Amino acid sequence: MSTEVKRFKMSMSSNPKLIHRVEKFLQKVNRSAHLDEIQFHKVLVSTTEAVNNAIFHGSESDPRKRVYIRCELSKERLILTVKDSGRGFDPRKLRNPLNNAYLLEVSGRGIFLMKTLMDRVEFQFSKKGTEVRLTLLLIK
Repeated sequence: MSTEVKRFKMSMSSNPKLIHRVEKFLQKVNRSAHLDEIQFHKVLVSTTEAVNNAIFHGSESDPRKRVYIRCELSKERLILTVKDSGRGFDPRKLRNPLNNAYLLEVSGRGIFLMKTLMDRVEFQFSKKGTEVRLTLLLIK
């Protein structure tokens, strides 16, 4: 018994002014996924945070560089992958945004939000760039 997997993809220039395209892409995905409002919000916030990180940190807001978003949708799960050409980072060195010393910081919550909202968050680093893989389980 094989499970059908639907695939969606988009790419965009690393221009922060284009971040609104992520929501349009996810709305297109949701026409097939039929996520409820809470699930869609989790995916939207997590993916937007991943794309923001790719633009600002991975691509240093260089509009000549691109950010790639892929989605794999099956009955069991929705997997979103965001890829940039950046060098990456050490996840062990991320600050805890709940620490009193960082509560008023204007940045530093993206990965925390992704990990809070999604069922799985994975990072892959290579010479070609950084990839964030966000998984939302649809059957629990």
